[in-house]
Amino acid sequence: QVQVVESGGGLVQPGGSLRLSCRASGFTFSAYSFNWYHQAPGKEREFVAAINSGGATAYEDSVLGRFTISRDDIRNTVSLEMNSLKPEDTGVYYCHADRACSGSVCEILDSWGQGTEVTVSS
Repeated sequence: QVQVVESGGGLVQPGGSLRLSCRASGFTFSAYSFNWYHQAPGKEREFVAAINSGGATAYEDSVLGRFTISRDDIRNTVSLEMNSLKPEDTGVYYCHADRACSGSVCEILDSWGQGTEVTVSS
């Protein structure tokens, strides 16, 4: 059974830091790419960061230089280190287990966690 579980959210002051974690199980973790998404209050879910099975990363422009995505294939965990947090970073952060690709052939997993809430406020 595939499970994706986020943790690490909370209340932080502007300029502060948080580290979100995503623990996944039920599949070959190391073969899959993962994404983090952010859903601000009243808005749609938006892409934040991605990491593929080889460790290559991509970021949405507004978090570039502030957020860092990483993975630990031993602990089956993907992390999102968030620094210099702004009030607009407030919302629910979701971990998404995406796909495993071999050449041009990909196996889509498309599994989401329940989200972890981040509030950036003084």
